Amino acid sequence: MGSERGFTLMEVLIALGILALALPILLGLRNWDLDLHARAKEITTATILAQEKLIETELGAQLPIGETGGEFLATPFGSLPTADITNRPANYRWKRIVAPTQLPTVREIKIQVLWPRGKTDEMVEVSTYVVSAP
Repeated sequence: MGSERGFTLMEVLIALGILALALPILLGLRNWDLDLHARAKEITTATILAQEKLIETELGAQLPIGETGGEFLATPFGSLPTADITNRPANYRWKRIVAPTQLPTVREIKIQVLWPRGKTDEMVEVSTYVVSAP
């Protein structure tokens, strides 16, 4: 009867100390994971918006060399308003830069999509080359 097994007070205190150290680290990793997920969603949204603006640029009239920008419209270019489209993301802006190249009939078009993240702005940029009419 004297050989009952159990944990000593010291073993319990050591286990609680290890748990007290591990829990904040694990919770911090979870918060970091949530932030990475949110950032990935923002980058994906910005990339889709940049591709949309790039297609709109390619299908539109010839653009003069220079820089333009603005906010995204509630309805994408060439679309009819629907319930799905009216929930477009907010706080995203675009900038289009049309630059000459060494070839006189070819222009470089860069589309930048910017959005606020914390105290700074994040940016995604896509580019293409188009042949302009001589």
